[in-house]
Amino acid sequence: MIARTVRGRSRRREREPAPDIVYEDGDLIVVDKPARLLTVATSTEKRRTLYARVFDYLGRKRPPERVFIVHRLDRDASGLVVLAKSVGVKHALQREFADRTAGRTYVAVVEGRVGPAERTVRSRLRESAALKVHSTTRADDARAAVTHLRVLRRAQRHTLVEVRLETGRKHQIRAHLAEIGHPIVGDKRYGRAGPLGRLALHAATLTFRHPRSGRTMSFGSAPPAAFAGVVRGAARPPFAGRPGNSEPDSPD
Repeated sequence: MIARTVRGRSRRREREPAPDIVYEDGDLIVVDKPARLLTVATSTEKRRTLYARVFDYLGRKRPPERVFIVHRLDRDASGLVVLAKSVGVKHALQREFADRTAGRTYVAVVEGRVGPAERTVRSRLRESAALKVHSTTRADDARAAVTHLRVLRRAQRHTLVEVRLETGRKHQIRAHLAEIGHPIVGDKRYGRAGPLGRLALHAATLTFRHPRSGRTMSFGSAPPAAFAGVVRGAARPPFAGRPGNSEPDSPD
């Protein structure tokens, strides 16, 4: 428990649960974020965030350590996130994401049967006044976005896909998949509610060069088992096999 005094009275608030740590050293920490958890605070939720969990965890060390956000993951998505322990490491990692030397792949279950085994979606994205991201050819404030897709397994009504980002725009995966007619299962903003009670999107791999040692760091996180239940028979890890090889079709 952590004690706080408010107007002369003492009250206690529960510590946030410990983060699911995948890797940690003196410069950075990689964690596996659960679904339904914000990466950082919003105007309506200040405490239940991934940042708060890591902040509490590092703050209990002696001496306490600091934490800095490098990138974000949507609230309803799950998977790998790297956070920095200094401003310098934060900026170094963000430069890697900006110049594409850092890599991320995601696994998603989408609506319908995706036709081509591989596909690339290119557009310029902007956010509307209703906070929904969409492609446009007219807005000056639109930003280039490139999303690469690879089919892992098809079923009658759903497809398991691997997604690789060439750019990292807000809601890029969700908007691009919806615009090609295959919204992510459970995406209530760009599609509809689904059987999992969450967004079927998982950050499965993360690769970057360590800012201090220069060593390439690669991490993997298996998607939730429930994903395989939506696309029946897709129980193999999504990052197994060679790029360009899709899994056989499966009944749905």
